[in-house]
Amino acid sequence: MRRALDWLGWLASPVMAGAAFTLLCVGVVTWLPALAAVGYALHRWRTDGDTRVFTGVLAGWRRYWRPLLPHSILATFAAVVAASNFVFLAGRSGPAPLVLFMIHVGLIAAGITYHLALAVVAGRDPSGTATAWRRAAFGLAFTSVPRGTALLGAAIAAPIFSLVVPAGPLLLGSTVPVLVGLLVADQATS
Repeated sequence: MRRALDWLGWLASPVMAGAAFTLLCVGVVTWLPALAAVGYALHRWRTDGDTRVFTGVLAGWRRYWRPLLPHSILATFAAVVAASNFVFLAGRSGPAPLVLFMIHVGLIAAGITYHLALAVVAGRDPSGTATAWRRAAFGLAFTSVPRGTALLGAAIAAPIFSLVVPAGPLLLGSTVPVLVGLLVADQATS
């Protein structure tokens, strides 16, 4: 019976963190501090056994909103510009629009990987500075092809595979990539 409850905890904790993440992302540009707070709560759950994941995300939010909000606003603006460029380039034909389209795909993939790594690094080191988090996130995301591929693959696959669960992309689409990122970061430091 205890083993079954432990197994359910592996499902319930990411779902609770995803619910808190969804609540905190109502402000649209607040996604990066909320994702770092998810990393903070899930890291504490994995290392210390702290099962208060929902309130852990809310407590982590207080740590991360001020240092990461400016970065989040700029990244949101860049995503809006990239989306408008995608719409513009989708209606064009020829080699130049195709090249520009593919460049945008690469930049968005790099941005997803970097921001996931930033949330993971900040979640693992809540007492660090935003500059130290950015430097460590760049190292986590881009200094090893397998690590970067694992982060990007998790960020793309988790929302798709969670479609079978009602509200799955909202509840698991952000937390499963963070969990994978925490595992990747643990492997990188060991």
